[in-house]
Formats: sequence, structure tokens, C-alpha cells
Amino acid sequence: MWDDIAPARSAWIITLADLGLLLVGFFVFLQANQTLDRDELVRALRGGFGVTEEQVAREAPMTVATARLDGFAPGSAVMPDPSAIVAWARDVARDSRTQIIITGSTAAPGAGRGADIDPATGSAAILAADRARTVAATLVHRGAIDPRRITIASAPGGRAAVTLSVGFAGDTR
Repeated sequence: MWDDIAPARSAWIITLADLGLLLVGFFVFLQANQTLDRDELVRALRGGFGVTEEQVAREAPMTVATARLDGFAPGSAVMPDPSAIVAWARDVARDSRTQIIITGSTAAPGAGRGADIDPATGSAAILAADRARTVAATLVHRGAIDPRRITIASAPGGRAAVTLSVGFAGDTR
């Protein structure tokens, strides 16, 4: 008895109607997004995943290359010959989406050298920051990079050097 009843609609017509509704929905979506602000969309997506603007601002750029300038005398921020590091920085700074992080450091205590501390204050952290600042000032003075794309950091207790890290900061619009 139940086997004799024919279906009221064919399966293909229902599938065609579903596809038609999906197509109409797609065109409505396109029309609604014609005036969409890219930055607003990014903020909304980040908010949906629980990422705050402060977290985005704190993220360090992805490091893509590093260089190191060695040869600082103990207790001194006087830079050795900077020509190679300036040429390197000029080359990597051609891409405006990059940022250079300059990290000054001092030799670890007991590394077989004299005390690698700032003579005026006795602080290794201040000497490390002075070394990084000296390299940054040289790069800016010689036109290797815009000062707005430089970040200075210090890491006392490693080696008497300055490390330059090029980070990809992305589109800075």
C-alpha cells in the first residue's frame, strides 16, 4: 500500500531550488559588502576570536634576517667600523614593510674581559642601551633607514655586541 504512492516532487527540482537560493544569497552578500571597510572587518574578526587591539600592538614583527656588530671595547659604546652594518641595513630596509630591532648587549661578568659596564653609572643595562642607540643613530645619520622603523632594546649579560633583527611588520597602512 505505501509503496504505490508516488513522490509529490522530483528530487532534482528541490536541488535546483536549493542552488538557486544559494546563488541569490551569494549575490545579496556581494551587494552588502560593497562598502565594507577592510580595517573594520579585520577588527571584527579579531574580536570574534578574542584578540584585543593591545595584543596586536604588542606583537613583535616576524624576524626574517639578523646581523651582529662585534668588537666593542669593554665599558665602551664607541662603535667599530660601521660600514658593513650600514650597507646591510640599507639593503634590508628597502622594503617599507620591515622594521629593524637593534638590541645592545654587554659581555657576561667573568667572560675574560674587563668589567663591561657603563663607567659613569656602573650599569651593564645602560651600556647595552648606549651601544644600541649609537648604532641606531649611525644608521639614521647615514640614511640607511627611517628612524620610525627602528626599535631599540637592551640585553645585558650576553656578549659585547649589537644585534640587528629585521622583522616583517606587514602592511603599515
